[in-house]
Amino acid sequence: MTEDLSPEVAVARLAVKTDTRAAVLAEVALDMRVSAVRQRSWLEDIAMLLARNVDAFNDLRSTAASVCHDRPSGETGEMTVRRLASCFDEAVAISPAASVQLSSLGDEEKLSATTTEIAAWLERQGFSGGDKRILDIGCGIGRFECALHTKAKHIVGIDISTKMIAAARRRCAGLSNVEFRKTSGLDLGEFVDAGFDGVLAVDSFPYLVLAGVAEQHFIEMARVLRPGGMAAILNYSYRMSPAAASSDIRRIVQACAMDIVVDSEMPFRHWDGTAFLIRRTGGT
Repeated sequence: MTEDLSPEVAVARLAVKTDTRAAVLAEVALDMRVSAVRQRSWLEDIAMLLARNVDAFNDLRSTAASVCHDRPSGETGEMTVRRLASCFDEAVAISPAASVQLSSLGDEEKLSATTTEIAAWLERQGFSGGDKRILDIGCGIGRFECALHTKAKHIVGIDISTKMIAAARRRCAGLSNVEFRKTSGLDLGEFVDAGFDGVLAVDSFPYLVLAGVAEQHFIEMARVLRPGGMAAILNYSYRMSPAAASSDIRRIVQACAMDIVVDSEMPFRHWDGTAFLIRRTGGT
């Protein structure tokens, strides 16, 4: 309640942070209305979501549990990426929508609402456009390729998960300006210098940070972006506070001859992601 979360985000966090059954949590939310009058409608929305989505709530737990966000001692970055690829293969098999956004509650309509909101924000920032070539790091099931393909010249989606790439190809079948590639997750070495106008990374950098390859990806983004091109990073780390994430990004982008345009903002209504927008210097 103190974080002003949407009901969907609150339910997703309950799935991750508690082991209490959905029906019991719904009762708790309704009981709290007596002492939290101002949040009455919010609590009722949460109770309704829990009561109507018992199976989906269980799938949320299974999806979240399939991806381990800890890095065992002695695990190299390459080992972490390989492990995460298997985790995401498992997650997408449980729930494609929840595997890329837990607060979708596994519902394609809720996922679409967030995706549309983010795509509109990107357009307002000048990130997308009919002449733009975009690279999507951690494309997942291809939702942004679907949302942006009419607003870009060409989009390349990359992911470490074989099953997510397969799901993305099914979702975007017939889109002639979209392609997907399975990537190593360690760098962007397969792409040429200044080949993209935009680089998108939605909920992928937390895993690059975990694997210890985030800084390398900043160096690579600066290389593959044309002068003036922009990188949109939505969520940098699940372990850092927004202030710490901002400090870390500022340190790295300064070394990469890039500038921060949007710094640690939360502009979305349907999703609690933190947005950073970074521009490669040398352009307008």
